[in-house]
Amino acid sequence: MRFHDLAKVELIAGDGGGGCVSFRREKFVPRGGPNGGNGGRGGHIFARAIEGLNTLLDYRYRRRIVSARGGRGQGKNRSGRGGEDVWLDLPRGTQVFDEDSGALLADLLEAGDEVLLCSGGRGGYGNTHFRSSTHRSPRMAQEGGTGEVRRVMLRLKVLADVGLAGLPNAGKSSLLRVVSHSRTKVADYPYTTLRPHLGLVERSYREAVFADLPGLVRGASEGVGLGHRFLAHMERCRVLLRLAEVREQSEGDLAVVAGRIVEDWGIVGDELERYGCGLAEKACLLVVSKGDLLGEGEAEVLRGLLGERGFGKVWMVSSVTGMGVEELVEAVFGLLGEEESAYG
Repeated sequence: MRFHDLAKVELIAGDGGGGCVSFRREKFVPRGGPNGGNGGRGGHIFARAIEGLNTLLDYRYRRRIVSARGGRGQGKNRSGRGGEDVWLDLPRGTQVFDEDSGALLADLLEAGDEVLLCSGGRGGYGNTHFRSSTHRSPRMAQEGGTGEVRRVMLRLKVLADVGLAGLPNAGKSSLLRVVSHSRTKVADYPYTTLRPHLGLVERSYREAVFADLPGLVRGASEGVGLGHRFLAHMERCRVLLRLAEVREQSEGDLAVVAGRIVEDWGIVGDELERYGCGLAEKACLLVVSKGDLLGEGEAEVLRGLLGERGFGKVWMVSSVTGMGVEELVEAVFGLLGEEESAYG
């Protein structure tokens, strides 16, 4: 299934049905009073979050949604049928914005959350409604009201406990596969991940959802490389893992390797800070991936070089050999526990 996290839809609620002008006419009641029924209301349009959805693909090409209009009133005081309501089934984590004003209409976080987006028009009154002591035979009825029209933007932000952030080809997908046994695509070239992937990590009766997010590039906070859309998914994460890879060494110069790692971390950190929305303040672990490229004893030397540059605890991992992976997962669960106590 293709992943889509953004869609624009025009919503048109149904008009209300018109009221009826009718009079009671029976054999022995030659001058019966008015008995025109009211019109039915137009159909509303709601949005609701449901389990089992993880994309807005259904609304990629469904650009206009219209609910039914109400039925007209009839004689014998019969009201018109109400227009059938329409429900937009959306994934958990979907935000609904008014496209014209930019106002947030709903943030559907939990399954079952729902919101009324467009109200159907009211039904018009039939002539029975206008009868009075001075006007016993009204020959008027009211037309139904017009349904609301609204253009909305649907924006999906994945719900995850842990987000993997880094430049393209930093080893995020490989790490997710190892810790969660997910089937994310892995290849040794940039931009392999083009959409968020989720994986459930379970250890000793604890569980957390990890999100492999598309790689960031310099200028992502300004929209370069669809950066805004990718960074938006991190807003829901409680903990971030900032990954940088061990690149091919130049004649065994670990100082060069350390400098490149610091540079990569800096690019990601700058983009998180520029984007705002509290991303730079989230709990974060610094991770060096592809540690299997280091020779014996070089991991500790590299840690020392990073420490000299002001970085404290650094997690060195390898998705190939499993080096440091379980220790990293334990540290993540420890942070999540602190986050629960802080916000729970």
